[in-house]
Amino acid sequence: MFDGLNSASCSQMPKVLLTGGTGFVGRPLLEALATAKYPVVSVTRKSPPITLCGVHSYVLPIFSDSNNWDVPLKGVEVVIHSAGRVHIMNEVHSNPLQAFREVNVGATLNLARQAAEAGVKRFIFISSVKVNGEETGRNRAFKPSDAPAPLDDYGVSKLEAEQALMALAKQTAMSVTIIRPVLVYGPGVKANFEKMLAAIDKGLPLPFRTINNRRSLVFIDNLIDLILLCIHHPKAANRIFLVSDGEDLSIGQILQKLAVAMNKKTPIFACPQFILELAASVVGKKEFFQRLCGSLQVDISDTRQLLGWSPPIGIDEAFAITARYYKEKKSGIPYG
Repeated sequence: MFDGLNSASCSQMPKVLLTGGTGFVGRPLLEALATAKYPVVSVTRKSPPITLCGVHSYVLPIFSDSNNWDVPLKGVEVVIHSAGRVHIMNEVHSNPLQAFREVNVGATLNLARQAAEAGVKRFIFISSVKVNGEETGRNRAFKPSDAPAPLDDYGVSKLEAEQALMALAKQTAMSVTIIRPVLVYGPGVKANFEKMLAAIDKGLPLPFRTINNRRSLVFIDNLIDLILLCIHHPKAANRIFLVSDGEDLSIGQILQKLAVAMNKKTPIFACPQFILELAASVVGKKEFFQRLCGSLQVDISDTRQLLGWSPPIGIDEAFAITARYYKEKKSGIPYG
């Protein structure tokens, strides 16, 4: 039984369908579900690299609005949808918005409609803070109630998916929970966060000590903790939640904490921001500079108050875990 559950410790755990179980968020989420003894159906585009007790896997090579979900959805009470077309730095598609819509909107809504018809009680959609926008002023934070203001095709597609899902929730007995993470980091993180770890590991001098911005981040285990809570919490129904570690840092503070976690004496020095901006523009890295040095904060007070949730792992511990994985991967030592 699902409705009215107040604790995941019930004897009859709801059957969960998870999409994207081989991704950066999906794989550890799948492991967490299995550890918590949820019966899980994992739907991925390629064969999963690991076999977990209690997990049944389906391979769906193409995620589209014509997929038939009858078999994977059999007996499922909760869908966690983490798969999708992700934000791409060097886009090559001739019509990126159409490509994002086909997967993130059309295919998502197709799954959600069939889930509702199959009797699924809750659909948890992993969206993105990009629905809110790309940047906040310092000491201002996005809230779930803010008017959406996506600035790229990925963010637009996520917003359109959210809107379609909420409309479906009003028409059916299936509730929808939307989670908008900020930048997610942890073991296996790529992109800019991995570049920061590499720069610190090499002892490169970094000119960001006095950049006066604020960034919200979320450790992957904290995000997963919230997702698991939303499986059963009655107040998660038909709500939008922002999620972070609850401690916003400047880029200088992030680098300093990572240096401590890496046990490196990385020189992090001060340089006027306008000089850094000019240099970034000259070498064609203006967008990269904005992502590092602009402010993007989220207000998670609704998440805390409605769900009684707080991030279980603090930033210092989370950075230490991430740094340990990076160093062990580099040295060829299995993480664990």
